[in-house]
Amino acid sequence: MESNYVVVVNGKPEGPYDFEQLKHMTIVAGTFVRKPGMDDYKEAHEFPELRALFGFSYEQTAPQYFASFDQRLLAAVIDYFILFLVYIVLLLCCFVFVKGQGERISFALLLLPLIPVFKFIYGVFAEASEKQGTIGKRLLSIKVTDMGGARVSIGLSFLRNLGKVLSVAPFFFGYLYSFLNKKQQCFHDVAAGTLVIKDRLI
Repeated sequence: MESNYVVVVNGKPEGPYDFEQLKHMTIVAGTFVRKPGMDDYKEAHEFPELRALFGFSYEQTAPQYFASFDQRLLAAVIDYFILFLVYIVLLLCCFVFVKGQGERISFALLLLPLIPVFKFIYGVFAEASEKQGTIGKRLLSIKVTDMGGARVSIGLSFLRNLGKVLSVAPFFFGYLYSFLNKKQQCFHDVAAGTLVIKDRLI
């Protein structure tokens, strides 16, 4: 039988082993395993054949997989940067029809508050989509889930993004709350019952 599985034992990769050899090894749900073609290790419970062999249940989240505050902040900065670029392009297009300098300044200031509005709308639909995150989150390999690690609904995503208004005031305490939470949830995550998780690396 082909040897497909490299197993991390006491912090060191061992193998490769074939499926029959694995039957005689001590494999737990959290044991890191890798097969040919995989870029990174996965936990044993993520392999259907190992779940069937050892009787594991599939766990979609684990404490070490939660996205940190700096990852989430960087994702938000990327999203706002992209939206600001879109705003600039739209503004330049509108300036074709608005000629006076004073009118252009007034028009630019009038459209500026629309950026957080579009961010809210985009966030609601992006986080409830199949990708489970905005462009910024996807670039950092983090995504929004419910407490079980599953994709959120539009309604839950709306509640989460609406809760960000309360997370901002006062003094961004709702965001800083993530440092006091074991699952690194901000206030709006706690209110909506959501998590932000990341791809794991060994």
